[in-house]
Amino acid sequence: MSDFIQSVFALLVTFTILVTVHELGHYLVARFFGVHVLRFSLGFGAPIYKFSLTKKALPTSWKHNEPEFAPTEFILSAIPLGGYVKFLDDREQEVPSEFLSFCYNHKKAWQRIAIAAAGPAANFLLAIFCYWSLFVGGEAGVSPVLGSIDRESVASKSGLKPNQEIVRIDFKETRTWGEVNIRLLERLGETGEIVFTVKNKETASLSLHRVPISNFLSKSEEPNPASVLGLVLNKPIQPAKIGELSVDGRARASGLRIGDEIKKVDNKAIYNWQDFVAIIQANPETSLNLEFERDGFSKNVVLVPKQRSKNNPIGYIGASSERIEWPKERLVVKEYSLIGSFLRAIEKTLDVISFTLDSLKKMLLGLISTKNLSGPITIASVANDTAANGISSYISFIALLSISLGVINLLPIPMLDGGHILYYIIEVLRGKPLPDSVQNFASQVGIFLLLGIMTLAIYNDIMRVIE
Repeated sequence: MSDFIQSVFALLVTFTILVTVHELGHYLVARFFGVHVLRFSLGFGAPIYKFSLTKKALPTSWKHNEPEFAPTEFILSAIPLGGYVKFLDDREQEVPSEFLSFCYNHKKAWQRIAIAAAGPAANFLLAIFCYWSLFVGGEAGVSPVLGSIDRESVASKSGLKPNQEIVRIDFKETRTWGEVNIRLLERLGETGEIVFTVKNKETASLSLHRVPISNFLSKSEEPNPASVLGLVLNKPIQPAKIGELSVDGRARASGLRIGDEIKKVDNKAIYNWQDFVAIIQANPETSLNLEFERDGFSKNVVLVPKQRSKNNPIGYIGASSERIEWPKERLVVKEYSLIGSFLRAIEKTLDVISFTLDSLKKMLLGLISTKNLSGPITIASVANDTAANGISSYISFIALLSISLGVINLLPIPMLDGGHILYYIIEVLRGKPLPDSVQNFASQVGIFLLLGIMTLAIYNDIMRVIE
């Protein structure tokens, strides 16, 4: 129960940050253009707490003869999964003629476009700030040197060998193992070949290797492209000691705890973490008898690794090893100045935006599985795990989620910011707004689409929990 409470708390904190930033973007730009805000709400439903901001409390530059009859309400509502900013609008209430200039619907189309786009823009700015806070201390990773490769894997058949270092994928630089995974994820759902440029350790010469792919992991629910291709990172040998546990993993459910060191699996001696992982991955949905050591005492549990998916018969238990002590020659560290880290943060944000849009396109085209959509249950679990793994992991997760929120809100779907922007662009082209009947019908379609997406995401969450 404590894990559940922690996950819910992590979800609420995460959503509050993202929604506050998003709605603050709308609010500030609206105020800049002289639009009067009636309500700024975090959450939906019945108010839990609220206060009003009268004209006297406004900054001098924002007073603009502000209407006294409708002070701005700031509300914290009961359902904390969203928020909204409500503007003065004479289509919704009677407004004295002297205050019509403060109405949202009386502003020029380009101003309304700016106000609608300000929410997603604020999310992108939050992501840039998050990445900047990480990059200002330098960007670190591990050089992508290959470890043992299964002879039957597609990587081996394409000529890739242990101890080679991947320096480029599809002619894009890969300085770290993390960048290798990013480049491979960019190819999800595609057919063709992935071009690896590797450096041979003995000769330092470069060679090209072309790995064929066909509908690459298009049906995978939890794609792990490196593993599927047979690529394994060369790691220092480390003891089979548990360093981290996921909240809903089978390792935790079986009774394993951080610090436990695995000694035997089905009476077979385990000498390092790699041995343990190999057995877990080879035995999905199979009962394994584990002998482990905790605080100097030997204990036993029965553990059944979960199968990732029907199309990916690899076992996993939701556990990872203690932090690896990497040799200095394997560490890749890049230092940035304050300006350099800011520019790198912008570059990273743009890369993630591009990847998110590409993934959405592939999902719509059926090139990758819609089971990759996640709802609040998965977000809560990931938020809790990343928070437990340290502030850097949580900040990175906030950045990713903020970008996703910004991109989704810019989609041209009625009820979203992108749908409003589309209305205003059409208004500019037509010289007049769309008829109310058209906008109302489109809004109904938008609600249907959003409910469908939310239902699918929550269904995926539930299936991840019960499988």
